[in-house]
Amino acid sequence: MNRCYRLTLLTAALCAALPLYASDADSAAGERSPTDLAGIRVQARKPAAPLAPSSSFGSADWKNTPASVNVLDSAFLDRLQVRTLSELARHDASLGDSYAPVGYYQNIAIRGFALDPATGYRFNGLSIAGEQRLALENVQQVEILKGEAGLAAGVMAPGGIINYVGKRPAEVRNITLATDSEGSRYAAVDLGGWLTPRFGLRFNAAWDDTSSYIEHADGRRNFYSLAADWLIGEHGKLEVDANYQTSAQRSASGFQLLGGSELPRGVDRSRMLGHQPWQQPVGIDSTNLTALHTYDFSPAWQSRVSVGHSRSVIQDNVAFAYGCYYAAGCADGNVPGNYFAPNGDYDIYDYRSPDDVRRNDEARGELRGRFSTGAVEHELSVGLSAFHRTVDKRQNVNEYVGTANIGDAQVPVFDPSPLQPGPSARRLDSWQRAVFALDRMHVGDDWQWLAGGRYVRLDERAYDKRGTPERRSRLSQFLPQTALVWQATEQLNVYASYVEGLSLGQEAPFWTSNGSTFLPAMQSRQRELGVKYAATDGLMLGAAVFRTTQPFQYAKPDASEAGFTFVQEGTQAHTGLELTANGQVTERLALNASASVLQARARDAGTAFYDGQQLVNVPKVRAAVHVDYALPFAPGLAVSGGWRYASSNAATVDGSVKAPSYSVFDAGVRFQHALREHPVTWTLSVDNVFDRFYWRDTGSSYGDYYLFAGAPRQARLSVTFGL
Repeated sequence: MNRCYRLTLLTAALCAALPLYASDADSAAGERSPTDLAGIRVQARKPAAPLAPSSSFGSADWKNTPASVNVLDSAFLDRLQVRTLSELARHDASLGDSYAPVGYYQNIAIRGFALDPATGYRFNGLSIAGEQRLALENVQQVEILKGEAGLAAGVMAPGGIINYVGKRPAEVRNITLATDSEGSRYAAVDLGGWLTPRFGLRFNAAWDDTSSYIEHADGRRNFYSLAADWLIGEHGKLEVDANYQTSAQRSASGFQLLGGSELPRGVDRSRMLGHQPWQQPVGIDSTNLTALHTYDFSPAWQSRVSVGHSRSVIQDNVAFAYGCYYAAGCADGNVPGNYFAPNGDYDIYDYRSPDDVRRNDEARGELRGRFSTGAVEHELSVGLSAFHRTVDKRQNVNEYVGTANIGDAQVPVFDPSPLQPGPSARRLDSWQRAVFALDRMHVGDDWQWLAGGRYVRLDERAYDKRGTPERRSRLSQFLPQTALVWQATEQLNVYASYVEGLSLGQEAPFWTSNGSTFLPAMQSRQRELGVKYAATDGLMLGAAVFRTTQPFQYAKPDASEAGFTFVQEGTQAHTGLELTANGQVTERLALNASASVLQARARDAGTAFYDGQQLVNVPKVRAAVHVDYALPFAPGLAVSGGWRYASSNAATVDGSVKAPSYSVFDAGVRFQHALREHPVTWTLSVDNVFDRFYWRDTGSSYGDYYLFAGAPRQARLSVTFGL
């Protein structure tokens, strides 16, 4: 069903009842005198969240989707004043940072698997380049699909996908102003309406001058988006979304283990490692376009044709803190050069990679319909898709300029490299073409069987820095999936599913014997069993157990000159339990809670001390709870509180070093009132109330491991005026 026509249960009931009431009243008007009836209190609760067509198991409501899905709507995100992807990840225990520096585009992991920026992020169900600062001002809800989604996304990392659903035209006139304890300035507008009964627009814009808690990391961001809906005739509809964003902010380097075996101590979170006065901000310009045309041939059959374009241009400029190859404490070779020195020394590199262009183009055609074969009712979806991804880069500058220490009150100033970036060249040209089908079969009133799959053909060419062909990958693979759903009661569903996926092999780190080589694509398998309970008052409870496996990729110690070779050997298995509770507990109390217990280990890796160890950057236990309570004695006033927890987190592949566990508490207050008949909402939130120091991220990038500290206590204040 189109989002424009989604109705609440209350609206549907009233629409159905009004004609009947009018008919009865008209016929009886001359026979009966008016009668005063007792007052009735009618109260609507939020129904189970509908899903956009990003789910690998088709478009269905939350309870009937045989997968673990969490939907965070814009009201929830606004209450918490969420602005970045890393902040979004705090509010689902199955998510975590995976190399998410301040001032740079960020990446996250789902169920312990880092998302592939090429295919892991989507807008209105279509792929967007993940190498951008993903804005939220034009987003109605964020859908988090956990686990394999091969039918929806094709070749992708097995953790899942994040789908941003755009706001549609509506009668809205809002202006938001905000600041924080660092002195940031933020303004946003949300304007929309139907210009005619058949054509509507929604305009969103934001201007953000960020004052970062990290020195020298202040930034700016300008964002503009436009959404249009056009009802074409009686059966057609066209939805178009376009947004453009430009940002500039210095990127803050992460820490590394001292000598590869010890966590840094006494870290000042406000200090920027390696800062040089000549360091330029990282500039990111992004454009995203999507269009969806739907046509209802009949109440049972609909066609959907969608196209998307996403382009991100990155001006990468970093005085990058990395390793200790040139430090005195690492000169004898006894300390690994790709970590900081035991005494805290680190090397600084002048890294410049301008005009780094990532482009995603996708087209998708789909036919959906309902029909019956005997006693079995079918919901069928069949379609074709084509996805094209290119990467164009200039030959970068990556030159050592000097050595500093993490204890320096002021980082020594060094001269930048005199070298200049080379010409731009095509580095990657990748095509995915696919045919997919899914049949949801209703057997009686209580059973659903879903069966389908995606046949994908991948043709990918990679080139070296000069544009010379380096490798070509061709493969064809059928990715099956099936699920069984049992409706135990009207509120309770139980499901079991099996899905196969395909993901690209990683690039070997430069310090291995096969550095810069891409490993072959990998097949993954997932089995999941879950229960979902949708209470009548809008509270949704879920539990799922799963196991996902794929080949294990790691730098294997050997007798090569480099000492390591990047290989696929053994199996990486993620086995976990997820619990969720979202919705209204009472009329005044809203709850958003999740917990994850995840065992992520390698076996048969060929290196004994890696086997059986919890993988890096995958805490065994995570929890996230947020409650919002409307005070009964103060109309319009609500208070909120949050708790985030993560158990100890491995920082080395052998598990010898772990970042300690942490608990972080958040709080907030919200006040809504009218000013000259216009609604006004004040929101004050305080993150990390007790100013707890913690390592939020021990993730890797291109085979190297980094440590990122969590943000200190931060207060944010916003006011939204309805015009």
